[in-house]
Parts: sequence; structure tokens; C-alpha cells
Amino acid sequence: MFSLTSMPSTTSVLSTYTSFAASAMLVRSMINEVKTITSQLMPQQLQESFLSRLAGLFGNLSSEMTLIIDEYSGLSINEIYQASEVYLTTRITPSIGQLKVSKTPRQKNLSITINRGEKIIDIFEGIHFTWEFVSTEKQKSHYDFESYSQSTEVSEHRSIKLSFSKKYREMVLSTYLPYVADRSKAIQEEKKAVKLYSLGQFNGEYDGSPWGSIHLEHPSTFDTLAMDPKQKRELMDDLDRFVKRREFYKRVGKAWKRGYLLYGPPGTGKSSLIAAMANYLKFDIYDLELTNLRSNSELRRLLVSAANRSILVIEDIDCSVELKDRQYEGFDHGDSQLTLSGLLNFIDGLWSSCGDERIIVFTTNYKDRIDPALLRPGRMDMHIHMSYCTPCGFKILADNYLRLKSHCLFSEIEGLLKEVEVTPAEVAEELMKSDDADIALTGLAAFLQQKKQMMKCTEESKLEEEVKEEGKPNPKIEDSERTKKKKSRKARRGKKHAMKG
Repeated sequence: MFSLTSMPSTTSVLSTYTSFAASAMLVRSMINEVKTITSQLMPQQLQESFLSRLAGLFGNLSSEMTLIIDEYSGLSINEIYQASEVYLTTRITPSIGQLKVSKTPRQKNLSITINRGEKIIDIFEGIHFTWEFVSTEKQKSHYDFESYSQSTEVSEHRSIKLSFSKKYREMVLSTYLPYVADRSKAIQEEKKAVKLYSLGQFNGEYDGSPWGSIHLEHPSTFDTLAMDPKQKRELMDDLDRFVKRREFYKRVGKAWKRGYLLYGPPGTGKSSLIAAMANYLKFDIYDLELTNLRSNSELRRLLVSAANRSILVIEDIDCSVELKDRQYEGFDHGDSQLTLSGLLNFIDGLWSSCGDERIIVFTTNYKDRIDPALLRPGRMDMHIHMSYCTPCGFKILADNYLRLKSHCLFSEIEGLLKEVEVTPAEVAEELMKSDDADIALTGLAAFLQQKKQMMKCTEESKLEEEVKEEGKPNPKIEDSERTKKKKSRKARRGKKHAMKG
């Protein structure tokens, strides 16, 4: 039976606690002493391996703190995760057991990152930090409303653990992590690779990114664009002014974004201009397919999951989705419920302020088909007409494809370009048909002559159709009939004279 006499005395409890505390302090002191000795005597590779094992053995006694840095913070990308990921690529040493290596066809250098579960020891101002990549897989169910079937997808949840002594907590938050962010930014500026993001299978859950990406390897630049030089310069100046006006947008109370509308016939270089803008600014591109969206809420979630310093592209805005009126209707399994009001709120409403330094580009072949509510400043701030190929545009293309700045056929081709409507894509296709400049330019001139003749025939056919519809005689046909009658009368008179003779 339990009795009070069996309980340890207060003196013995305090004595035991004091002994344990002293032992813990001694162990911590020994660990710090060992760290100091190893940093002075051991090579860095051996030092990192030794300290990593030591931290594993005495982690609980060293008052260690661990920060969890998830890849996403709610719906938005966690910038600290991105910065840490970039920074740690510069801290990889031969002691790391597993590395992941990748390289795209046009990438100059290998991309190397550590595998999940691996640890990196970093020393900053004499303090040791342990970084570890963590990745877990999670199954998510997706219901396809078109086929009425359910499927299961596996998503990856990634995070980074940062461990250090608790006494350095304030220094980590105020100095070390800002240092990591600054170093990451400098590294990214040095070797920034522009990425093209595309929307994957949408499943309604956002614990991971709905975007998939590849490196944008489009070579288009403002130097290679077959575009009017004045228009090109105005656009470049507008972009330069935009990226420098953070404080201006903040002062006037506007979201730091800019909208552009690119309109014109197919083949006039709208996609190439978007690539040139991305390469010029080093902004990633997010290709937003409105036809993949089923509601306004999906559009909002995609907006906040896109990174800053990016270009969101909505191509063929006039026909990519049939936007309903401003009223939101009940959910229909077969139809999209994306509304015009939802799109407007995405462009310049409250949700448009969820991100900085964003550019939104819309493209269309038919500007007159776009709802006027989308066209006003603040939504589509700058309208850029992508026209047919001009003599100036031809010279740029000739320099790009044939390395020519002058040729005896230039004047003929430039004259024809003033008379016919031909896209830069069509001109480029003709220039690509031969490496011999004479053959390529002769072929282009013949192509333009053929276009000119076709345009002439088309105009004559239209004129005849218009005359027929109005029920009026065609002057050209009438003149032709008169000529035939005159010849017939003349022939008959000639026969009579012959008979009399």
C-alpha cells in the first residue's frame, strides 16, 4: 500500500535535479568545446560529417531549435523556401551522400540539388546551422465532371528544416535568414533562367502548386523582332518605367501591375513579343488557359499561387472562353462558371493586389470582339497593334535569317510589301527556304508578286459580287460586250462588201 514514507524527500529531489542540470550543462559545454576544437583542427569536409553525427547524438541536450520552412504558405509561394533552395546549392560539399542532377538541352551548366533526407552544414559568423530537405507524398482524389469518374493523384509536399541552438533564435530571424534571402537574390540575378509555367490537371486542392514549369528557351529578343522601331522603343520604355516604380504605385494606392493587349492577324509575332518581354525583364511566364477553369474561385487561387516578377498570359481572350454576364449562376457540371465580373476582379479588383510587379498580357486576332469593359486603362493599359510586315520589319528579318543589311532585290521587295498584306511569319518562312541569299530573296519576291496578283483577283471578284447583288451592270463586262458587238457588226459588213464584189 502506498505510504507517504515511500516518497523521496524534497532534499533528494532537488539534489537529483541539481546533479542532472549540472550534467546537462557539462555535456553542452563539452559539445561547444568540441565544436571549437574541430573548427580549428579538422578539414571542413571531415568537420561537417563529425558535427552532423554529434548533433544527432546530443541533439536533445543541446537545446536545439528547428524551423520548418514549407514550400507554400497557404496558397502563395513561400519566398523563404525558394531563397533557401537557391542558397543551399552553393553549400554542397563532397560529404553529401546523394545529389539530384538535371540539365535541359540548352542549359549551359548542370543543375545540382541535394536529395530529400540529406543534410547540409552551414557555418555563418562562427555558428553552425543544419539544413535538411524533407519531402512527403500525399494522395488526392479528383472527380472529372465530364466523364463522371474519380481518379487519384499523388502530390508532393516539400519543406526544408533549419536546426540551430535556441540561443541564436533572434540572430537567425533578424540576420541569418535575411542574409540567405539576399544571397539567393544575387545568385538568381547572375544565372536567372526564365521559366514557362503551364496549368496542369486542376483538382481544387492547393497544398501544392497547380503550375508545372519548364525553362523558356525561346530566343526572341527585342533586337530580333520584326516590329516597328518606334513602337518597339515605346514598349521598352514603358516596361523600364514600370519595374522602377514600386514606391510610385505604393504612394498612389495602386496595385503594382501593368496590362497589355496585343492584337492583330495570326502570324504577326504576338507570341514572340511576349517571349521577348520575358527575356528582357527576366520575368517568368504563366500561361493561363481560361478554358481549363470552372469557376471564379479557381481563377483567384491561380493568381495568388503565381510568383511575383511574372507575366500572366491570356491568349485569344475573345474566344478562349465564353464569359457569362456579371451574374454568377449555379454550378453546372458541363459548363464553365467563369464570369466577366470574375475576370475583371482578377485584373483590377481586390484580388489583383495579391502580388507585386506583375504584368498581364492579353492577345487577340480581333480587338472589336472584346468586351469594352476589358479594354479600358487599368485593365489593358497599353494596346499594341501587331501589323503586317513592313519594309523595316523585312530588313530585320533579312538580317536575322540571311545576315544581310543590303541587296539589289531589297528595293523591289520593299515596294511589294507596301502593296500586299503579308505577315512576318510568311516572310520568315520564305527566307528559310535557302541558305543562298540570292535564291531566298528571289523566292520571296516571286511569293510577293503572287500575293499581289491574288489580291488583285480577289478585289475584282468582290467588285463583281457587289455589282451582282445591287442588280447593276458591271462596267467592265458591259465594255467587253460592246467590243464584241462592234467586231461582229464589222465582220458582217465585211462579208456584204465581199459578196457585192
